[in-house]
Amino acid sequence: MAFLLKMYEENPNERHLNQIVEILRNGGLIIYPTDTVYSIGCDLHNPKAIERVARIKNIKPEKADFSIIFDDLSRLSQYTKSVNNSTFKILKRILPGPYTCILSASSVIPKLFKNNKKTIGIRIPDNAIPRSIVTKFDGPIIATSVHDDDEVIEYTTDPELILEKYGHLVDVVIDGGYGDNYASTVIDFSLDTPEVLREGKGPIEGVL
Repeated sequence: MAFLLKMYEENPNERHLNQIVEILRNGGLIIYPTDTVYSIGCDLHNPKAIERVARIKNIKPEKADFSIIFDDLSRLSQYTKSVNNSTFKILKRILPGPYTCILSASSVIPKLFKNNKKTIGIRIPDNAIPRSIVTKFDGPIIATSVHDDDEVIEYTTDPELILEKYGHLVDVVIDGGYGDNYASTVIDFSLDTPEVLREGKGPIEGVL
C-alpha cells in the first residue's frame, strides 16, 4: 500500500526527494503533482514499471501514449531528433509551463516502448516538485494523467482521494496540494507547421 508524502513546491525536501528516487530506482510507481493535473510516473528506462503503469491505464504498453517529464531542455537531444531553431525558441518561451510538446523521437524511444513510436510528448512543468525529482533522479520519468470516474470532473484533484483510489497500485502519492482540473495544452512540433492538438491550461495566443 502506498503512503502519502507531503511536499512543498517552494522548497522540495531533500530527504523526501531521496525517498522518491529510491522508489523509482527500484522500479516503483509514483503519483505526483504538476502545474496541471496529477500524474502517474515511473522510470522511463524500466520496462516492467512502464508495464505496471500501462495496466493501471488499462492499455498495452506498446499502445501507451505516455509523455515524459524533463527538468529542463538540456535532455532534449538524447530523446528527440534535432529541433530546429524556430521550434527551440518557442520551447524556451513556453517551458516550464502547462504544455505538452510533441517532438520527433530519437531512436532511444521506440526501444524503450517496444513499438515504432515516431514522436514523443515532452513536459517541463511549471512546478518545482516534478522537476526536482527528475534532477535528483538524473533521468526523465513517465507522465500520464490521473483520471476521475466522475462524468463531470475529469481529473481527481485531491491527493487523499488519489491515495484512496490508487494506493494499492502505486508506491507513493506525493501530496503537493490540490491539483488542477485542466490538462496541458498539446502542440505537435513534429510537423512542418506546429499544430495545436488540444487546448488546455496553456494559452495559445502569441505562442506559435
